[in-house]
Amino acid sequence: MALLSVRDVSVRFGGVVALDSLSFEIEVGQICALIGPNGAGKTTLFNVVSRLYEASAGSVDFDGRDLLRLAPHKIVELGIARTFQNVALFPALTVLENVMVGAHAHGKVGFGRGLVHLGVRSEETAMRRRGLDILDRLGLVELAHRPAAGLPFGTLKRIEFARALATEPKLLMLDEPANGLTHGEVDELGTTIREIRDQFDLTMLLVEHHMTMVMAISDHIVVLDFGRKIAEGPPDAVRNDPKVIEAYLGAPA
Repeated sequence: MALLSVRDVSVRFGGVVALDSLSFEIEVGQICALIGPNGAGKTTLFNVVSRLYEASAGSVDFDGRDLLRLAPHKIVELGIARTFQNVALFPALTVLENVMVGAHAHGKVGFGRGLVHLGVRSEETAMRRRGLDILDRLGLVELAHRPAAGLPFGTLKRIEFARALATEPKLLMLDEPANGLTHGEVDELGTTIREIRDQFDLTMLLVEHHMTMVMAISDHIVVLDFGRKIAEGPPDAVRNDPKVIEAYLGAPA
C-alpha cells in the first residue's frame, strides 16, 4: 500500500521547469531514494512535499490526504518530518532540549494556557521522557545534558534525526544526510538509517549523492534528470540501467 503518491507533479519557476510531470509511489515501510545529478529536481520535490514550494500541476497524496490542499504547518501534524542538508540545531541548547523542540510539534497546551502555565509541567515532562527515550534508542542518551555546540559533525546529524523522530512521523525525509561526513561515518550512517526505519516503524524518502550507501540501504530508487523521471525500481535494476549510467553514474569509457 502506498503511503506517498506523487502524480504528474510539475514545478516551474518562470520559464525554468524544475519538475516535469513526475510520478512515483512509496510503499509503507520502504526506504525510497531519489537520485540524480545536481539540479535534477530532487530538493524541489522535497520542498513540494514539505509545502515550501507550490506545485504548478499534479497532486501529492499522503496516507489518503491531499498534501497540496494543506497549509505548511499542518504537514508535521499529519506525520511528515524532514532533515536538511545543513545541520540546523540550536548550539546553546542541550542535546535533549534540541530533541524536545521536535516534540513540541504535538504539544497540546497552546499559547494561551502556556502564558498562565496551565498544563505546561506535565506536557514538558512527557516531552522530556520521550526525548530521552529516543536518545537512548539512538545511543546518544549520555549526551542528553551537554550543549550541542562542539559535538562532532556526525553526532550532530544523529541528533537532528532524533529531533525529527520526536515529531512522531510516519514518513521521514532525509535531504543529503551524508553531506559532510567521512567515509567511515557514511558507512555508519547507512546502518543507522536502516535501524531507525526498523525501530520506529517508518517509511523514508532519501535524497543522497553517496551511491554506495544508496544502493546498500534503499528498497526502491527513483532517478531524475532535468526534472524528469528516467528510471525507477530496485537498486540492482537502477544500477544497470543504461540511462542512469549515462546521466548520473557516468557513461563507461
